[in-house]
Amino acid sequence: MRSFQSIEEVLEYAIGQEQEAADFYRDLAGKTRDAAMARALEEFSREELGHKAKLESVQRGTASLPSKEKVRTLGIAEFVVDIEPSAQMEYKDILLLAMKKEKQAYTLYTRLGDQCADPEMRQLFHGLAQEEARHKLRFELEYDQIVMKEN
Repeated sequence: MRSFQSIEEVLEYAIGQEQEAADFYRDLAGKTRDAAMARALEEFSREELGHKAKLESVQRGTASLPSKEKVRTLGIAEFVVDIEPSAQMEYKDILLLAMKKEKQAYTLYTRLGDQCADPEMRQLFHGLAQEEARHKLRFELEYDQIVMKEN
């Protein structure tokens, strides 16, 4: 597991992760032939850039991340198989992929926070984890609405 020496390093890492996620969704949008899917993926990319901007404002000291609020989950991401990105994905599969990515980010930040001796860094990591949990919940709720509508 990666080791960080300062909150600045944590923020730089988190900012990089959000940029990677934005790039991932944008690249996937460029591969799909379905215009609606491309628009959804572009929206996911913009959301990740929004997360990046929020972290950058934390870095500048103009915003803070909440860390005490526990975000609920529908648990959908915990019970679905991994999906490989492809140009032929359906929207519900894209939502599953997004859920999995957010769950991975949540798990990473939680583990990093649990390993921190510094209370400020622990709080920052746990705040980042809760931010990712909120993103995952959004995708779970949307997936639940789509699946329930189809059934």
